Amino acid sequence: MKGTVMNAENIEENTELTASLEDPEAGMATAEYAIGTVAATSFAGLLVWILDQPWVKEAIENIFQAIFNFF
Repeated sequence: MKGTVMNAENIEENTELTASLEDPEAGMATAEYAIGTVAATSFAGLLVWILDQPWVKEAIENIFQAIFNFF
C-alpha cells in the first residue's frame, strides 16, 4: 500500500492494521520475553552467589580431591 492514503474505504485492505485491531493481545510476546529474561538473569545471579560461597567452594574442592585421589 505504498503511497496510498488510509481512509475508511481502504482501511480493511491493510491486514496488519486490521489484525492488530482484532487481536487485543498482539505484542504480548515482547512482555513475555522480558519477564523470561528477568527470570533467567535472576536465576543466574543466584547461582553465581551460591557458587561464590566459601562452603560451596570447599565442597567442590573436596569432591575433586576425592576423585583424583581415587585414581
